[in-house]
Amino acid sequence: MTLAEIMIELEALGTAQTRKTFMTHGAPSNCYGVKIGDLKKHLLKKVKHQQELCLALFATGNTDAQYLAGLGINPQKMTKADIQLWLKQSNWSAIDDSIVAGVAAESPFALELARQWLSMSDFKAQNVGWLTFGKYLTICSNDQVSEAEVQALLQRLKKEIHTAPNAIRYSMNQFIIYVGTYLPDFTNSALEIADEIRSVEVKLATKGCRLPDPIVKIQKVKDNNRLGVKRKHVIC
Repeated sequence: MTLAEIMIELEALGTAQTRKTFMTHGAPSNCYGVKIGDLKKHLLKKVKHQQELCLALFATGNTDAQYLAGLGINPQKMTKADIQLWLKQSNWSAIDDSIVAGVAAESPFALELARQWLSMSDFKAQNVGWLTFGKYLTICSNDQVSEAEVQALLQRLKKEIHTAPNAIRYSMNQFIIYVGTYLPDFTNSALEIADEIRSVEVKLATKGCRLPDPIVKIQKVKDNNRLGVKRKHVIC
């Protein structure tokens, strides 16, 4: 299918209610309001691993097209420049968090990009850096992880989380969960840090949203004997 044909189908699948919900959570006006389930059911097979089509979809700036592009792209075939461009082209935090960070984490440049973004003062890049590193931990083998680097990031997080921008506080909180859940050697450290920074204030989009409690999340995985069980993919 062509880009134009996919965009027509996307628009047809959108609903006013879903669009309103997305915009309540910060989506820009360039949004049709297509449920993720409908993207997977009706369009994913038509774009799966068609790299050029997925890149073109993302470049439209339409959030539904960008999410579909992230579902369809092959991260292993993305260049570092492609992923960096996606970060610039994304105009909604949900795309930053789910798609850009997810694709980066599954790409050959996961750690390189995560480190680069974490070193930047730009809060959007830094936010995606925390999530990229965290998501990478969910799929990589533990021998690919530097324990010293993870420990340094946890200490940095403990020092900065209460004064960091809102979005980064949320991502740092998620990083603790990733570390404690997927790196069993760091489970106790993650729980200790979560306890020390217990009262993290994050402004969420709606009253119904809640900040995940790292202690509760990690303990639940521990109780189910699932610590260290890796995922196959992070993009979903």
